Amino acid sequence: MSGHGFHVHGPHDHEVEHVAQHGGDPFTARVAVLTAILSTVGAIFGYMGGHSQNSALLYKNEAAIQKTSASNQWNYYQAKSNKQNLAELSIVLTRGDDREKYAQEVARYKKEKEEIKLDAEKLEAKAKAADEKSEIEMHVHERWALATTLLQIAIALSAITLLTRKRWLLVGVYGASALGVITGAMGYLHL
Repeated sequence: MSGHGFHVHGPHDHEVEHVAQHGGDPFTARVAVLTAILSTVGAIFGYMGGHSQNSALLYKNEAAIQKTSASNQWNYYQAKSNKQNLAELSIVLTRGDDREKYAQEVARYKKEKEEIKLDAEKLEAKAKAADEKSEIEMHVHERWALATTLLQIAIALSAITLLTRKRWLLVGVYGASALGVITGAMGYLHL
């Protein structure tokens, strides 16, 4: 989290403190250390998840800006088309030297429209690229979020293991931990 607010101590926190102050059996000490390691790795995964989510939002914002710019270019293109149409109509309605003047305007508008169209298409391509980057970052964010959740499950199982002294629960702790670390690695590798 952001560091503001308060911290809620869970049952495993009290058990870890108790073991640290009064000693204890090796089983409790090992599970306490495992819990601390899982908490640390989970915090790192949570940070990475937040970072990838922020990146996704920045890319999505960039895509929106580029789409707006492309839309503006297409509106400008349409305005040039309207002027070209009026110049073409003027050719039909006039005679003599005025027709040549309007023919030059038609040619000029056609050329300007081509440049505007190229600019609009470039902006659309930038928007599409930013959208694709945003999707990739959101996928990575989902990996980090899942990895963090799996480690939180492992920490909860670890606390239950400490409280109940049921060693068989360690299978769940190790399983959720392994899945969390694998999922975190997939997030890191952008898989």
